[in-house]
Amino acid sequence: MPSIRVAVLAFDGVSLFHLSVPGIVLATANPASTEPRYEISYCAEVPGMISSDQGIGLAIGHGLELMAVSDVIIIPAWGDQSMTPSAALVQALQLAHAEGKLIVGLCLGAFVLGDAGLLDGKEATTHWAARDEFAQRFPKVRFRPEVLYVTDDNLMTSAGTVAAIDCCLHLIRQRFGADVANHTAKMLVTPPHRQGGQAQYVEHPVPQLSSETHFSEVLAWARMNLGENLSLDLLAEKARMSRRTFTRRFKETTGTTVSKWLNAERVIRAQALLETTDLPVECIAEEAGFGTPLSLRQQFAAHLGTSPSDYRKMFCLGVKRDSGAQT
Repeated sequence: MPSIRVAVLAFDGVSLFHLSVPGIVLATANPASTEPRYEISYCAEVPGMISSDQGIGLAIGHGLELMAVSDVIIIPAWGDQSMTPSAALVQALQLAHAEGKLIVGLCLGAFVLGDAGLLDGKEATTHWAARDEFAQRFPKVRFRPEVLYVTDDNLMTSAGTVAAIDCCLHLIRQRFGADVANHTAKMLVTPPHRQGGQAQYVEHPVPQLSSETHFSEVLAWARMNLGENLSLDLLAEKARMSRRTFTRRFKETTGTTVSKWLNAERVIRAQALLETTDLPVECIAEEAGFGTPLSLRQQFAAHLGTSPSDYRKMFCLGVKRDSGAQT
């Protein structure tokens, strides 16, 4: 299987963090003893030396022509979202989009995709701090300001900073499945996977709780027992709190309700089972804690915009494609 060729754009003032995240995360997914899954290269409008946001000089050997021979193009956080990209960069992105290449805008990189006209009529997100400006500049975009990342057709955009890691792990999961994505996250010592629809941030600061460690243990226990009837009363009892206190602390800590959190975790569990087993949907609904296939289908539609059977078909097609001939 040929490697997936990834072009990451570099430019003066580029964030070292955002520039390095795709290379670090995707390269960590490469197996040690066989052909790499990803081949990551860097390009700039004009090859040569550029200066990063930390004042460190970087030598970039490729120009925009690298995008023409790559499968995935990643635009890191744009240094100044008020500065529109050059005509040459816009043309390169529009050509890549027309050819069906996957184009990713990390954080403020979504502004570049918007200025190139790629996001019109598409779902997209960006860093929450720039949401008003993004909405005003790109009124034709179906803006999702609250989410971590979102995919629409061959375009992907993410929120700020750490969401870039989530976005790259999602790329791995889409192409190679949960096992490879989770192993990559484990090697990076980062949480395995956060759904793109998860909120970018918790509105209120997380309080310093004397029971914080125990609270985390309860959430970990719940994840291990999603197939059980995890009532609010049971979780509150596990946390040694009253129902009212647990409900309040849960919202303060996670930014969501118990039921919404459980549904999201169960969807993640169902995804993994659909990807890695041949279990019928009825069994997966039971194993993930939804109880009935109808409930599973409803939650899949709400969280992922698809059905469990269609998700399995899409994933299986991706695995077969990756294990077979070059696309």
